[in-house]
Amino acid sequence: MIGFLIAMLSGALMSVQGVFNTQVSKTAGTWTTNAFVQFTAFVVCLAVWGATERSSFGALLKVEPKYLLLGGVLGAVITLTVIKSMAALGPAFSAMLIVTAQVAVSYLIELFGLFGVQKAEFELRKLIGLLIVIGGMILFEWKSKA
Repeated sequence: MIGFLIAMLSGALMSVQGVFNTQVSKTAGTWTTNAFVQFTAFVVCLAVWGATERSSFGALLKVEPKYLLLGGVLGAVITLTVIKSMAALGPAFSAMLIVTAQVAVSYLIELFGLFGVQKAEFELRKLIGLLIVIGGMILFEWKSKA
């Protein structure tokens, strides 16, 4: 149950953050906003790390394969693409597309056992669920000609 609640909170915060960042980028520019977002995240992470874990940054050198350390780079790209998509499509439709892409790519990662994730068996019901989500997006954006 706690995982469910944390995931719901994460989704809600991501939507609010996307709107905040898009609004800030209208004044400060996309890359300035992105840099500020990443910098403030870095400061918060350093503060929490210093107050809690205090594990060595040297442990990062032991991570294998090394491409797994690209999360921060992906974070900058994610921030950029969320800002751009929300500015172009609006928060609701943009969030639906983002979440649908997350589900589709995550399922593919599980199916093929990519990036060290345990491989999962194909389940037709999961594919049908994804298709229902896509249908929901189409319904959400459907414009009546009446």
